[in-house]
Amino acid sequence: MKIQDKKTAIISGATGLVGEQLLNQLLADPTYGKVIAVVRKKMIMTHEKLEQRVTDFGQLPGALQGLQADHGFCCLGTTIKTAGSKEQQYLIDHDFVVDFAKACRATGVTRFSVVSSIGASPSSGNFYLRTKGEMEQDLQKIPFDALFILQPSFLMGNRKEYRAGEKIGIAIMKFLKPMMVFGLAKYRGVPAITVARCMVRVVNSDDHGINIIRSDKIS
Repeated sequence: MKIQDKKTAIISGATGLVGEQLLNQLLADPTYGKVIAVVRKKMIMTHEKLEQRVTDFGQLPGALQGLQADHGFCCLGTTIKTAGSKEQQYLIDHDFVVDFAKACRATGVTRFSVVSSIGASPSSGNFYLRTKGEMEQDLQKIPFDALFILQPSFLMGNRKEYRAGEKIGIAIMKFLKPMMVFGLAKYRGVPAITVARCMVRVVNSDDHGINIIRSDKIS
């Protein structure tokens, strides 16, 4: 592929469980000549294709003015324990995601992929799932040519931060996986690297419009 034909990707949440895997995928993919990581603080890693944009997410979407990109990827997300309150979790899981997507569209991004959650619904009685559902709903209002919403179940992988409950959950998921068939298949745990690979694959597909990819279809 000629240099002038290579695409530019822009990613947020690059230091998280899925985001770290995704960043590595994008840097290794010859489709992309540049990968812009929008981060709150500079990462240690360096790469000839990597450009880091240290950003106050509260200043989005205007903070990314002047950038140009083709494909957008969002892996932002947190827990109420890390965020400290429901208000802060909503700010990160909804507001920052939607504002990042708007900023991406302003840079020229036409195809956008985001990590949500199985069970996400704006009418859910669960705060986390309702937040994700409202995020999905608001993303669908942004005029992308193609929007890919991945809804993984339990994410499998090694996080930088220790989560005791998650470690227990992973062990349980591994034990139950053989029994989770038919309607229960969508609740199987999904490796973070599989989610990352799927995000890159679908954005580079010929699909258009709004595409919701349930956990058991992530591959």
